[in-house]
Amino acid sequence: MAREVSSISRVGTSEPFELQVSRGQIAYHKPLFKFGNNASVGNSLETIWSEGGLYVYPPSASVMTVSSSSTADTSAGTGARTVTVFGLDADYNEISETVTLNGQTAVNTTKSYLRVNRMIVRSAGSGGANAGVIYTGTGTITSGVPANVYASINGVTGSNQSLMALWTVPSGYTAYLLQYDISNGTTSNTPAVCKMILAVRPYGEVFQSKDVKSLTTGMHVEETFSVPVKVAEKSDIEVRAISSSGSVSFDISAAFELIYIENGDVLA
Repeated sequence: MAREVSSISRVGTSEPFELQVSRGQIAYHKPLFKFGNNASVGNSLETIWSEGGLYVYPPSASVMTVSSSSTADTSAGTGARTVTVFGLDADYNEISETVTLNGQTAVNTTKSYLRVNRMIVRSAGSGGANAGVIYTGTGTITSGVPANVYASINGVTGSNQSLMALWTVPSGYTAYLLQYDISNGTTSNTPAVCKMILAVRPYGEVFQSKDVKSLTTGMHVEETFSVPVKVAEKSDIEVRAISSSGSVSFDISAAFELIYIENGDVLA
Protein backbone atom coordinates (compact mmCIF):
# COMPACT_ATOMS: atom_id res chain seq x y z
CA MET A 1 0.00 0.00 0.00
CA ALA A 2 1.38 3.41 -0.96
CA ARG A 3 2.06 5.84 1.87
CA GLU A 4 2.07 9.61 1.84
CA VAL A 5 5.53 11.14 2.20
CA SER A 6 5.59 14.69 3.48
CA SER A 7 8.53 17.07 3.38
CA ILE A 8 7.34 18.85 6.51
CA SER A 9 8.10 17.28 9.87
CA ARG A 10 5.60 16.95 12.68
CA VAL A 11 7.40 19.63 14.69
CA GLY A 12 6.99 22.39 12.13
CA THR A 13 10.43 22.35 10.52
CA SER A 14 11.11 21.57 6.88
CA GLU A 15 13.78 19.94 4.75
CA PRO A 16 16.31 22.11 2.88
CA PHE A 17 14.92 23.67 -0.29
CA GLU A 18 17.54 21.93 -2.48
CA LEU A 19 16.55 18.50 -1.13
CA GLN A 20 12.89 19.20 -1.80
CA VAL A 21 13.72 20.19 -5.39
CA SER A 22 15.72 16.97 -5.84
CA ARG A 23 12.79 14.96 -4.46
CA GLY A 24 10.42 16.62 -6.91
CA GLN A 25 8.40 18.26 -4.17
CA ILE A 26 8.72 21.85 -5.42
CA ALA A 27 6.37 22.38 -8.35
CA TYR A 28 7.83 23.69 -11.63
CA HIS A 29 11.44 23.33 -10.38
CA LYS A 30 13.99 20.84 -11.79
CA PRO A 31 17.59 20.20 -10.67
CA LEU A 32 20.53 19.61 -13.02
CA PHE A 33 24.12 18.50 -12.41
CA LYS A 34 26.18 18.48 -15.62
CA PHE A 35 29.80 17.36 -15.89
CA GLY A 36 32.44 16.59 -18.47
CA ASN A 37 36.06 15.83 -19.22
CA ASN A 38 38.50 16.76 -21.96
CA ALA A 39 41.70 14.76 -21.67
CA SER A 40 43.83 16.99 -23.90
CA VAL A 41 43.25 20.74 -24.10
CA GLY A 42 45.96 22.58 -26.03
CA ASN A 43 46.40 26.19 -27.04
CA SER A 44 43.18 26.34 -29.05
CA LEU A 45 39.87 27.01 -27.31
CA GLU A 46 38.02 23.76 -26.56
CA THR A 47 34.79 22.68 -24.89
CA ILE A 48 35.07 20.34 -21.92
CA TRP A 49 33.63 17.19 -23.47
CA SER A 50 35.14 13.81 -24.24
CA GLU A 51 35.45 14.29 -28.00
CA GLY A 52 37.66 17.37 -27.62
CA GLY A 53 37.65 20.50 -29.75
CA LEU A 54 35.10 23.28 -29.70
CA TYR A 55 31.60 21.79 -29.62
CA VAL A 56 29.55 22.29 -32.79
CA TYR A 57 25.76 22.29 -32.35
CA PRO A 58 23.30 20.69 -34.78
CA PRO A 59 22.23 23.28 -37.38
CA SER A 60 18.61 22.09 -37.25
CA ALA A 61 16.49 19.42 -35.60
CA SER A 62 17.44 16.07 -37.16
CA VAL A 63 16.92 12.38 -36.75
CA MET A 64 20.12 11.14 -35.08
CA THR A 65 22.04 7.91 -35.52
CA VAL A 66 23.31 5.91 -32.54
CA SER A 67 26.24 3.58 -33.15
CA SER A 68 29.40 2.17 -31.56
CA SER A 69 33.00 1.72 -32.59
CA SER A 70 32.71 -1.88 -31.30
CA THR A 71 30.65 -4.79 -32.61
CA ALA A 72 30.27 -5.98 -29.00
CA ASP A 73 27.86 -3.11 -28.27
CA THR A 74 24.71 -4.77 -29.53
CA SER A 75 21.40 -6.20 -28.28
CA ALA A 76 22.94 -9.54 -27.27
CA GLY A 77 26.60 -8.49 -26.99
CA THR A 78 29.00 -8.37 -24.06
CA GLY A 79 29.11 -4.56 -24.16
CA ALA A 80 26.37 -1.96 -23.99
CA ARG A 81 22.95 -3.04 -25.22
CA THR A 82 20.68 -0.04 -24.77
CA VAL A 83 21.31 3.69 -24.32
CA THR A 84 19.03 6.63 -23.58
CA VAL A 85 19.48 9.86 -25.52
CA PHE A 86 18.36 13.12 -23.87
CA GLY A 87 17.94 16.40 -25.72
CA LEU A 88 15.64 19.07 -27.12
CA ASP A 89 13.35 19.09 -30.15
CA ALA A 90 12.96 21.81 -32.79
CA ASP A 91 10.97 23.94 -30.34
CA TYR A 92 13.52 23.44 -27.54
CA ASN A 93 11.22 21.10 -25.61
CA GLU A 94 12.81 18.25 -23.63
CA ILE A 95 12.72 14.86 -25.32
CA SER A 96 14.40 11.50 -24.77
CA GLU A 97 14.29 7.93 -25.99
CA THR A 98 16.00 4.60 -25.38
CA VAL A 99 17.76 2.96 -28.34
CA THR A 100 18.82 -0.68 -28.74
CA LEU A 101 22.34 -0.78 -30.16
CA ASN A 102 23.46 -2.71 -33.24
CA GLY A 103 27.24 -2.50 -33.00
CA GLN A 104 28.86 -0.37 -35.70
CA THR A 105 25.62 -0.26 -37.65
CA ALA A 106 23.65 2.94 -37.13
CA VAL A 107 20.26 2.87 -35.43
CA ASN A 108 18.06 5.88 -36.14
CA THR A 109 16.30 7.76 -33.36
CA THR A 110 12.53 8.05 -33.64
CA LYS A 111 12.65 11.74 -32.67
CA SER A 112 14.43 14.74 -34.19
CA TYR A 113 16.97 16.53 -31.99
CA LEU A 114 18.05 20.16 -32.12
CA ARG A 115 20.22 19.55 -29.08
CA VAL A 116 21.72 16.39 -27.57
CA ASN A 117 22.38 17.06 -23.88
CA ARG A 118 23.28 13.62 -22.53
CA MET A 119 23.56 9.88 -23.19
CA ILE A 120 23.37 7.08 -20.61
CA VAL A 121 23.95 3.32 -20.99
CA ARG A 122 20.89 1.56 -19.58
CA SER A 123 21.83 -2.10 -20.00
CA ALA A 124 24.92 -4.11 -20.86
CA GLY A 125 26.18 -7.65 -21.25
CA SER A 126 28.86 -9.41 -19.20
CA GLY A 127 31.28 -6.50 -19.64
CA GLY A 128 29.04 -4.23 -17.60
CA ALA A 129 29.80 -1.24 -19.84
CA ASN A 130 30.17 -0.23 -23.45
CA ALA A 131 33.04 -1.99 -25.21
CA GLY A 132 33.65 0.80 -27.70
CA VAL A 133 32.81 4.47 -27.97
CA ILE A 134 29.08 5.03 -28.45
CA TYR A 135 28.10 7.97 -30.63
CA THR A 136 25.01 10.03 -31.33
CA GLY A 137 25.35 12.05 -34.49
CA THR A 138 24.54 12.54 -38.15
CA GLY A 139 26.17 11.94 -41.50
CA THR A 140 28.13 9.06 -42.97
CA ILE A 141 29.07 6.27 -40.53
CA THR A 142 32.63 4.95 -40.76
CA SER A 143 33.43 1.96 -38.50
CA GLY A 144 30.64 3.12 -36.20
CA VAL A 145 31.74 6.77 -36.12
CA PRO A 146 29.35 9.38 -37.59
CA ALA A 147 30.67 12.34 -39.57
CA ASN A 148 29.09 14.76 -37.08
CA VAL A 149 29.29 13.79 -33.41
CA TYR A 150 26.95 15.46 -30.92
CA ALA A 151 27.47 13.15 -27.93
CA SER A 152 29.66 10.17 -27.08
CA ILE A 153 30.30 7.68 -24.30
CA ASN A 154 33.92 6.58 -23.93
CA GLY A 155 34.25 2.89 -23.11
CA VAL A 156 37.68 3.17 -21.44
CA THR A 157 36.47 4.76 -18.19
CA GLY A 158 33.41 2.54 -17.70
CA SER A 159 31.34 5.60 -16.82
CA ASN A 160 28.37 4.45 -18.94
CA GLN A 161 27.49 8.08 -19.46
CA SER A 162 28.48 10.97 -21.70
CA LEU A 163 30.95 13.49 -20.28
CA MET A 164 29.80 16.88 -21.57
CA ALA A 165 30.08 20.10 -19.56
CA LEU A 166 27.45 21.74 -21.73
CA TRP A 167 23.66 22.04 -21.68
CA THR A 168 20.85 24.02 -23.28
CA VAL A 169 17.98 25.55 -21.30
CA PRO A 170 14.61 24.17 -22.51
CA SER A 171 11.86 26.39 -23.86
CA GLY A 172 9.58 27.76 -21.18
CA TYR A 173 12.21 27.59 -18.42
CA THR A 174 14.76 29.89 -16.85
CA ALA A 175 17.92 28.36 -15.39
CA TYR A 176 19.76 29.61 -12.31
CA LEU A 177 23.41 28.59 -12.07
CA LEU A 178 24.30 27.76 -8.47
CA GLN A 179 27.95 26.77 -8.85
CA TYR A 180 30.57 25.27 -11.11
CA ASP A 181 33.89 23.58 -10.41
CA ILE A 182 36.97 22.78 -12.45
CA SER A 183 40.12 20.74 -11.99
CA ASN A 184 43.12 20.09 -14.19
CA GLY A 185 46.35 18.20 -14.47
CA THR A 186 49.26 17.61 -16.84
CA THR A 187 52.34 15.41 -16.98
CA SER A 188 54.46 18.26 -18.33
CA ASN A 189 57.04 20.09 -16.20
CA THR A 190 56.88 23.11 -18.49
CA PRO A 191 55.14 26.07 -16.82
CA ALA A 192 51.78 26.88 -18.37
CA VAL A 193 48.44 28.40 -17.43
CA CYS A 194 45.07 26.90 -18.20
CA LYS A 195 42.33 29.48 -18.68
CA MET A 196 38.83 28.23 -17.86
CA ILE A 197 35.74 30.01 -19.17
CA LEU A 198 32.12 29.64 -18.15
CA ALA A 199 30.27 30.75 -21.29
CA VAL A 200 26.61 31.33 -22.10
CA ARG A 201 25.04 31.96 -25.51
CA PRO A 202 21.62 33.63 -25.19
CA TYR A 203 19.17 32.63 -27.89
CA GLY A 204 20.01 34.37 -31.16
CA GLU A 205 23.25 35.84 -29.86
CA VAL A 206 26.90 34.75 -29.42
CA PHE A 207 28.77 33.09 -26.56
CA GLN A 208 29.58 35.47 -23.70
CA SER A 209 31.94 34.80 -20.78
CA LYS A 210 30.23 34.71 -17.39
CA ASP A 211 33.32 33.76 -15.37
CA VAL A 212 37.01 33.22 -16.10
CA LYS A 213 39.63 31.35 -14.03
CA SER A 214 43.37 30.98 -14.64
CA LEU A 215 44.84 27.77 -13.20
CA THR A 216 48.23 26.14 -13.11
CA THR A 217 48.47 22.35 -13.10
CA GLY A 218 46.94 20.23 -10.36
CA MET A 219 44.44 22.84 -9.22
CA HIS A 220 40.78 22.50 -8.26
CA VAL A 221 38.48 25.51 -7.99
CA GLU A 222 34.83 25.65 -6.98
CA GLU A 223 32.83 28.81 -7.60
CA THR A 224 29.55 29.20 -5.73
CA PHE A 225 27.29 32.05 -6.75
CA SER A 226 25.70 33.70 -3.72
CA VAL A 227 23.33 35.28 -6.22
CA PRO A 228 22.61 32.58 -8.84
CA VAL A 229 23.40 33.46 -12.44
CA LYS A 230 20.15 33.78 -14.43
CA VAL A 231 20.14 32.09 -17.84
CA ALA A 232 17.16 32.53 -20.15
CA GLU A 233 15.34 29.82 -22.10
CA LYS A 234 17.01 28.39 -25.22
CA SER A 235 20.46 29.57 -24.05
CA ASP A 236 23.50 27.31 -24.45
CA ILE A 237 25.82 26.86 -21.45
CA GLU A 238 29.40 25.56 -21.78
CA VAL A 239 32.62 25.28 -19.85
CA ARG A 240 35.60 25.95 -22.11
CA ALA A 241 39.37 25.99 -21.72
CA ILE A 242 42.63 26.91 -23.44
CA SER A 243 46.30 26.35 -22.59
CA SER A 244 48.80 29.21 -22.65
CA SER A 245 51.42 26.93 -24.20
CA GLY A 246 51.51 25.09 -27.49
CA SER A 247 53.62 22.37 -25.86
CA VAL A 248 51.48 21.77 -22.76
CA SER A 249 48.09 20.05 -22.89
CA PHE A 250 45.81 19.87 -19.86
CA ASP A 251 43.49 17.07 -18.74
CA ILE A 252 40.46 19.02 -17.53
CA SER A 253 37.27 18.07 -15.69
CA ALA A 254 34.44 20.53 -15.13
CA ALA A 255 30.92 20.51 -13.76
CA PHE A 256 28.08 22.91 -13.09
CA GLU A 257 24.93 22.74 -11.00
CA LEU A 258 21.70 24.62 -11.55
CA ILE A 259 17.98 24.68 -10.97
CA TYR A 260 15.69 25.45 -13.87
CA ILE A 261 12.23 26.83 -13.20
CA GLU A 262 9.18 26.91 -15.41
CA ASN A 263 8.37 30.43 -16.53
CA GLY A 264 5.17 32.03 -15.28
CA ASP A 265 3.68 35.07 -13.65
CA VAL A 266 5.50 36.37 -10.58
CA LEU A 267 3.19 36.63 -7.59
CA ALA A 268 3.16 40.00 -5.83
